[in-house]
Amino acid sequence: MTITTIINIAAYKFVGIPEPDDWIAPLKDKCQQLSLKGTIIVSIEGINLFLAGTRESIDDFLNYLRGDDLFQQRFSDLTVKESVSDSQPFGKMVVRIAKEIITMRHPTIRPEDSRAASVDPVTLKQWLEQGYDDEMREIVLLDTRNKFEVDFGTFEGAVDLNLTKFGEFPDEIRAALDSDASLKDKTIVSFCTGGIRCEKAAIYLEEIGHPKVLQLDGGILRYFEDVGGAFWNGDCFVFDERVALNPDLCPSGAVRISEPV
Repeated sequence: MTITTIINIAAYKFVGIPEPDDWIAPLKDKCQQLSLKGTIIVSIEGINLFLAGTRESIDDFLNYLRGDDLFQQRFSDLTVKESVSDSQPFGKMVVRIAKEIITMRHPTIRPEDSRAASVDPVTLKQWLEQGYDDEMREIVLLDTRNKFEVDFGTFEGAVDLNLTKFGEFPDEIRAALDSDASLKDKTIVSFCTGGIRCEKAAIYLEEIGHPKVLQLDGGILRYFEDVGGAFWNGDCFVFDERVALNPDLCPSGAVRISEPV
C-alpha cells in the first residue's frame, strides 16, 4: 500500500490589500482545483494561510499566489513553513474575509506599513546558550500564544501572560511590565507558532516604548526547522487534526486538552 505524503504549509504576510473581497472566489477556486484543504484568511492588512495537499498541488498553489496578476507581486517573497504528515489534517477548505488576519483590535498597529525587528532562530539559540544578546542584554522570551497552546509546550523560562485570546495582549503585557520594572533593561523576544502574533506583539511593545524588543522570525515552526528543540520543553500546538508537532516537525501524538478560543 502506497502512502501519499501530505505537505502542510503555514504562511502569512502583512501587506496592504485594498479590495480583499475580490480575492475570495479566485483563491477558493484554485484550492478546489488542486484538492487542497485548510484555511486562508484575507484582510486589508494581509493574508494568513494554513494549507495541506500533495507536493505538486502545494507547489502549484504557491506559484499561483506568487505570480498571478491578481496579486500584483504582493507575495513574490512569501516565506513558507513546511511539515509533512501521512494523512490530510484538515476536513475542508475555507477561504474567508476578516478585519485582521490575527485579531488584536488595536488599530494603530499596522505591520503592513513597517515590520518589527526580528531575530533568526540560529542567533536566538546562540543568545540562549550564552545568556545574553549581542549587546550583552539579558534575554526574556515572551510567549504571545493562548494559554491552552502554552500548555502543550513552550521555551524554558518563557513569560506566559495566560491569554485566552490574543486581543488581551495589550492589557496583559502592560500589567506585566508594570509589575516587573526590571524588564525594561532586558531584550524581549516575542514568539508564537508561525510569526504572525509575535510580529504584532513586538510592534505594540515598540509603540509603548520598550527599549529593545524583537520577534522570533518565523515563529516556533521556523525555530524547529532551523535548530530543533534546543531550550524548548514539550510540543507545539497547531490548529489542525495533528494537534501538536514535536521539534522534528512530526505529529507528537498529543491529544487536545482544551478547545481553542
